Amino acid sequence: MRRAALIIGGLVAMALTSPLAAGAAAPKVQQLVVFRDGHATAKRVSTAATSVRAGGSRCAVGERTALAALVRSRVGRLRLRDFGACSSNPVDSAGLLVTGIGPDRNRGQRGWVYKVGRRAATAGVADTGGPFGNGRLRARQRVTWFYCVRAGDCQRTLGLTATVFRGGVAAEVRGYDDAGDGIPIAGATVTASGVTGVTGVTDADGRVQLELHTGFQRVVARKDGLVRSFAELVEVP
Repeated sequence: MRRAALIIGGLVAMALTSPLAAGAAAPKVQQLVVFRDGHATAKRVSTAATSVRAGGSRCAVGERTALAALVRSRVGRLRLRDFGACSSNPVDSAGLLVTGIGPDRNRGQRGWVYKVGRRAATAGVADTGGPFGNGRLRARQRVTWFYCVRAGDCQRTLGLTATVFRGGVAAEVRGYDDAGDGIPIAGATVTASGVTGVTGVTDADGRVQLELHTGFQRVVARKDGLVRSFAELVEVP
């Protein structure tokens, strides 16, 4: 339990708040987990504080961290290793490393990494300083987990921009490196899933147009050897 100050009628009163109550207000992020075989799960998940076991110890995981969201998404069995000395204090969990999600486990220099937005995180998954050391996760940020197959230079992650027009959508696909620098991706498959599925392939500039039925469509980009994009929800007029 911890104390919180409440202003009542101009007076400051102290009230007890539980960690559970505080965690209920934690923001939600958009999380995408892409496995080695290409299948993926995407969901909106809470970043409320939680706890995990690593090396026989119970470790507190602070709210608004990527690990808190990953745990709460229940995406599959998680394997963790502690390179620090985790405890009931979330600050001590900065040394936690995700070594496995579901069937995919780290091997040598290859393994699970995460991006926030388009950039690879530079801090630990449970670091209370945040993914880049300048603040924790914010509401609606996008967090992508994927299995890096090239140590020190992970495969690019795809990002898709969709612009609707009457009877269709124009899509542009770019691939982003660890630093968040993007290039056009030719040969990417762009699929729209609405009343019927429609697929197209990007040209040398990373662009493609799809003729679609009126209504809502989810548009996603994929290419072998790269990490698929988030699905973009659009409404075709």
